[in-house]
Amino acid sequence: MKAKELRNQSIDELNVKELKLRKELFNLRFQSATGEIQNPRRIRQIKKDVARVLTVKTEMAPKPAQKGAEQKGAQRKGNA
Repeated sequence: MKAKELRNQSIDELNVKELKLRKELFNLRFQSATGEIQNPRRIRQIKKDVARVLTVKTEMAPKPAQKGAEQKGAQRKGNA
């Protein structure tokens, strides 16, 4: 899964994708604990996919206004 593919999806689709990945990760960890896992590297891959989804969700989230930085800049101009 590529981040570029994820950026084309909506927030709701990303939430569904995250939920599915977390369920799969749980199942893989369970298989690992019981010794039934077929491909142990898949755990690492799923973890990275979850991180990608969370990163894209953070990028898409509305950014709050930075009041503190704007006020400090105005104070500096006033003092000069």
